[in-house]
Amino acid sequence: MNPEEDGAKRVIHGRLVKILTHRLDTRGMSLEPFASRCVRRGEVHELVTTDHTDTAAGARVDRVGFLGFVELACAGVLDRGDTVLAGGRPFGTVLGFDACHFPNHYNILISTPRPVTGHDLSLTPETEIRFESASL
Repeated sequence: MNPEEDGAKRVIHGRLVKILTHRLDTRGMSLEPFASRCVRRGEVHELVTTDHTDTAAGARVDRVGFLGFVELACAGVLDRGDTVLAGGRPFGTVLGFDACHFPNHYNILISTPRPVTGHDLSLTPETEIRFESASL
């Protein structure tokens, strides 16, 4: 995200449709070279947490925790650095995107101090997920 080019944007929000509860230490996801992705209303994407910090294109992401799948209620732009909230509580920031399952869905990689799962955060189906601009 370039502060000289980026203006205000809407909050992207949706609801969890499936909770995931597992972790992997050798997942082998690969960061897309893009700092942002456009998303559409009604799309379903997977939420994955990681303590990985490298944002270079193609960086390998191994240590992950799976939160679940979110159905988006509105279209918009997700940016690296956006704050991610579950049920109104912030828990991480968007690190980037892995497209190994695209066009079915993106893996939205969320930076957290340690990989956490949907169970760790006590998530349930219909929990609201929000992506808010880091500048809010």
